[in-house]
Amino acid sequence: MEAELKQTKSKLTKIVLFGPESTGKSTLAEALAKTYNTLWVPEFARDYLQEKYDNSAEICAPEDLIPIAKGQIQTENKFSKQADTYLFCDTNVLQTLTYAEVYFKNFHSEVLNQCIAQHEYTHYLLTYIDTPWVADDLRDKPHERKKMFAIFEEALIQRNLPYSIIKGDLKQRLQLSISIIKRI
Repeated sequence: MEAELKQTKSKLTKIVLFGPESTGKSTLAEALAKTYNTLWVPEFARDYLQEKYDNSAEICAPEDLIPIAKGQIQTENKFSKQADTYLFCDTNVLQTLTYAEVYFKNFHSEVLNQCIAQHEYTHYLLTYIDTPWVADDLRDKPHERKKMFAIFEEALIQRNLPYSIIKGDLKQRLQLSISIIKRI
């Protein structure tokens, strides 16, 4: 596997915010980082794809997936060196692969699958679809939220990854997440 896709080993408790678009992952990641006085890793794909859209009015294509994965991992590795005890990751390579499998039928990437198999995270917080939909240039599935949630949950189940479903408003989500983190 390319060096740019290798995860830096650390003793941090790494929590991934995972789930469909517009379900509050970034908001919760930021709130958790503030609560635990540490860092959160922003979603690399959001800025990457927004810049692509702004420059060319093009959306994500299969050739964007490896650069997105590299950018996400490089950002995570950088923040891993600076974080204290916990690191909250607003998505990871599994998020990228899950979307790729939805948007690009029959998509398969041995490279992305290797990353997922080799990267280590303590727990996934699967954000539920009970947050208001917020439209933007990149989001396109407001009427498929239940279907997308099921796809994201299935991705975790298939890989036997530890996860908890997070529901409610931000205060409820934060309280639930804190109680889960205390148990792990």
